[in-house]
Amino acid sequence: MAKSSRVLITGATGFVGRYLLGFLSGGAKTRDAEFFGTCFPERPEHCADLLGAAPFLRLDHVDFRSEEAVLDLLKDIRPERIFHLAAISQVRVSWIKRRETLETNLMGTFSLFEAARRYAPDSRILYISSSDVYGRRLPKKSGRPFREEERDGILSPYAFTKVGGELLSEFYALREKLDVVVARPFPHTGPGQTPDFVCSDWARQIALIEKSDIPAVVRVGNLRLRRDYSDVRDVVRAYGLLMTKGRRGEIYNVCSGEAPTLGAILRMLLALSPRRIKARVEPSRVRKTDVPYLAGSNRKIRERTGWLPRIPLGKTLGDLLEYWRANV
Repeated sequence: MAKSSRVLITGATGFVGRYLLGFLSGGAKTRDAEFFGTCFPERPEHCADLLGAAPFLRLDHVDFRSEEAVLDLLKDIRPERIFHLAAISQVRVSWIKRRETLETNLMGTFSLFEAARRYAPDSRILYISSSDVYGRRLPKKSGRPFREEERDGILSPYAFTKVGGELLSEFYALREKLDVVVARPFPHTGPGQTPDFVCSDWARQIALIEKSDIPAVVRVGNLRLRRDYSDVRDVVRAYGLLMTKGRRGEIYNVCSGEAPTLGAILRMLLALSPRRIKARVEPSRVRKTDVPYLAGSNRKIRERTGWLPRIPLGKTLGDLLEYWRANV
């Protein structure tokens, strides 16, 4: 990274934001860059753990529903590199808080691009989208992972905002000449992820079973779904490469290219426990809008940046389970 560059990570206190900050800073190489981050709804003073690990970071409380707050932030910082992670990222929450999701994810992205156009027109921006933009339709050739040009289908308010964010990225790259690159990550997990996401939920349930007398049963949803999972540590490495090597206006899948069933993933987790644990499907955990197949092609990012996932899924799940064993 260029000396004394100003790097802004929106959503820096989130699961991925924390890993990204650690990866980019390399611990505490403050001479390489000045780091700025945003947090919401928590306030900076409530993020002592992050600020303690990254004392060189300036953290600002920014609600991306406020255009004025976003404009003031970029007017003050005038960053050279922007990683835009701030978003409501849970599909379930997007159904409950539809207006807040649209205002944060879509209008917040619009406000960021407008602020960059006015106060940081030479900045490079990595917009973080989602594989949810692919919807329910299978790839054009059955059994082949999705390619970037196959975006089709909106199954949730969250997916709507990510499709809209990609369109905004395209518009500002082509018409306003902003240097915007789009990362389209597939599901990813790792230590520290909240139990709102399936792998972390299962690992937490297993850790609780191991430490208590509760029934040795993990509550699950549809185990036939196929998902392309990566380790969050591989994902943030991809973000760093896309920031430096991605082409303006282009979209890049960030994925492993393989999609085991959730049942196979659960069996991998259960095999890591000394307890004999069974799974029980609960109707409340089976969603009507669940996508049956979600695997991506990583050919484009591989050819452009040389990125490939390095951490096998077994290690990711093992690290995740160890995290919950230490934190339940």
